[in-house]
Parts: sequence; structure tokens; C-alpha cells
Amino acid sequence: MSAIAQYLKGVGKQVSGSDRLFNGETKLLIQEQFEQQGIHCHFQDASGITQDIDVVVISTAIEESNIELQKARSLKIPVVKRSELLSSISETKHTIAVGGTSGKSTTTAMIFHIMQSCGLEPSVMNGAGLSSLQRKGLPGNAWVGKSDWLVIEADESDGSIVSYVPEIAVLLNIDRDHKEFKDLNELFEIFKSNTKKRFIVNQSHPLSKKLSQDKVFDFGFETENIGFSGLDFGQKDFSISFKCNGIPFQIPAIGKRKCFGGGCRLQCRRYSYKRLCQGIAKLRRDLSPYPAGRSIERNFHYR
Repeated sequence: MSAIAQYLKGVGKQVSGSDRLFNGETKLLIQEQFEQQGIHCHFQDASGITQDIDVVVISTAIEESNIELQKARSLKIPVVKRSELLSSISETKHTIAVGGTSGKSTTTAMIFHIMQSCGLEPSVMNGAGLSSLQRKGLPGNAWVGKSDWLVIEADESDGSIVSYVPEIAVLLNIDRDHKEFKDLNELFEIFKSNTKKRFIVNQSHPLSKKLSQDKVFDFGFETENIGFSGLDFGQKDFSISFKCNGIPFQIPAIGKRKCFGGGCRLQCRRYSYKRLCQGIAKLRRDLSPYPAGRSIERNFHYR
């Protein structure tokens, strides 16, 4: 919700919002960051629901008994779910949607970082923040770029992933988390069928591998006969190194949670998308020099 609020404000809409934790006495950091962007924040007591509002956007966490939802309905203000609004926005853009049961936020951030570094000026709506945006005094999970590229995290936990119709989709993995395998497979099948141009999967994961559209664009780890394969993973101090298609890469790993396995896997996904981005944008010759690519990934910092 915070990401879509910032995006809408960034494209010129008047935005306000509420949270049970917002109050006028002790402001949360994110409340201050919103207000600095011109997003009015109020306590969830329905005082902010007035007749002049065009639409009320809610998440799946909002119950029917919520006082603000009830007031919006009584005033006959249209109510839409966050996923519905995000779907509508994404249909107007060259959208890249990142799905899977884990790793979505980091991979979405990486894709945004690479595209931005390559001068493509994308927008992003993510589930977690980027340090590069947080250093600007923002929450870090949203940015409005100048181009029609939009990178989003597509969530399967509430089933909203089937609402999106992206131009490009990336499937990282399928593991039992919020739903049973049968339900997950059905959701990701629809995710694939809704994708307009290219559906990229992790060939190293047995379930995502089954949904492959074209191995030429898929990625994996020590996997043969695919587009992009990561090898020779290593860690020294707070730095991770590996090779992808024979090209050496290095990424800073800040903190233990980014060390070795998880960090390396996510970085390989990031690089896979770098090449995908080049092909789709028809800028392969301009963006393909590997020294520049390595410089990009060394500058990546997440949360």
C-alpha cells in the first residue's frame, strides 16, 4: 500500500491514507516521509473519508468491519483492492512482474537498479526498500521514472498475482509457503498465460522449470543448455563472487543474511535479467559491455 501511494503521488494524484499506528503526537518515520512527499496521513478513525474522495483503495488485510471501509460504502465512494489498482496501472506500462514464493523483493530491486543504471529510467513498486532510494529520504519501495518501464513485485500469497498482465514475467521458485502446491501451480500457470511477451523461469527449481517458455532466456545454477548459468560461487569477507556464462561478477553482501547461498542466487537472477532487459529493449549492443555490467552490480545495495 505504501508503494502504490507514493507512485500515485509521483504521477500527480492527490493521495491520503491511514494506519492504525498513525497519530498526531509521535509520528513514525514512514509517516514523516509520506508527509514530506505531500501524502496526508491520518489515524484510522474515518475522519479522512470525505465525500470529495474519488476512490478508496484497500489491501486484503482490511476487514469488512473496518470503520473507514464502512463509511466509504455509506458515502457510495468506489472501493478497489490494491491489486486491482496495481493491475490497472501495470496494463498501461511496459511492466516486468517478479513472482515466486521467495526472493521477489530483492530481485525486483535488482532489476530496477540495473535498468536505472543503464539509463532506462524505470518506475518500481516493491515490497521492501532500496538503500539508494532511502538515502533520498524516501521509504525506498517506490519510485516514479520517466520511461514507460515499470517493475513490480507480484504476490501469490493472496492470489492477486493472477490480476497482472505483464509484458515480461520472472518466476523465481515454487515452494510451499502460504498455499498448497496444487494451488500455487494453478496461480503460476495463470501468471504465465497472462504474460504478453516473455516468461522467464529458474531452471534449477524443479517446479518452476516445468513452466519454462524458452530455455534461451531462463537462468539457473550449474545448469547446462540454458541461457544464463551461474558457476563458481564464492565468498570472502562481505563480498560474493561468481561467474555467469563465463563472465566474473562480484556483489557486496552486507550482513550475514546476504552471505553466500541466498545472495549468490539472487545476484545470478539479477544478471539474467540484465541480458533480458537488453534484448527486450532492443539495446543489446549499447548495454552489453561486461565491464559496465560488473560496475553496475558492485554498486547495488538493498535495504
